[in-house]
Amino acid sequence: MPELRVHNLPTQIAPDALAGSTVVVIDLLRATSSICQALAAGATEVVPFLEVEDAIAAWAKSHREKVVLGGERHGQRIDGFDLGNSPSEYTPASVGGRRVFITTTNGTRALDHARQASRVLLGSFLNLSAVVASLQGAARIDILCAGTDGAESREDILAAGAIVEMLTANVSSDWQLDEGATEALAQWRSRGDDLAFDLRSTPGGRNLLEIGMDDDLVDCARIDTLAVVPELNVSTWQITAG
Repeated sequence: MPELRVHNLPTQIAPDALAGSTVVVIDLLRATSSICQALAAGATEVVPFLEVEDAIAAWAKSHREKVVLGGERHGQRIDGFDLGNSPSEYTPASVGGRRVFITTTNGTRALDHARQASRVLLGSFLNLSAVVASLQGAARIDILCAGTDGAESREDILAAGAIVEMLTANVSSDWQLDEGATEALAQWRSRGDDLAFDLRSTPGGRNLLEIGMDDDLVDCARIDTLAVVPELNVSTWQITAG
């Protein structure tokens, strides 16, 4: 019987407990949404970094004209970076045919936490159905929510619940759900009719409202607008489109 587990924070599971599993990392607002958009817009790859200094150092050693620096701290674009962390910034004009070096407060750390997994996919509402299709046949799936500054974020849990619902919709499938997956599914099913409005009351949503980035909530709430499935190659530490 395949296992399906949801972890509301990376700290809820040790990295070595993810070994051999297929992991879906979710940082809905906004890292995984923006990375999906970057690859869909034609970025050749996305390379995640934990620290700002590391991203800058790697950029300095590369063909700079072929690399875009993106990311945020405290929700805002990092000084000297080309782009912030809004999906709308990652357009064919800004990233097409180029590499993206990205560092974010929560999302890139969640990716690092999953480095022992057999597969690491990036999930969002934007690529919901594509991710679910890519998960078919997996014997064990762990959905890893990034959270916000070390606290659980309802927006990530909602996206996890949407994945759980789609995966278990086939009555012929017999999934073993843990408590986290069951709770995420319940939260997803109890949401309101307007997903973007619901996101306004989540921890990440409130942070974006405080800095005037309301439009990102609408952009990150769009379901199935992209067919891309970003996958992290843990050996090369590059995210490419699957």
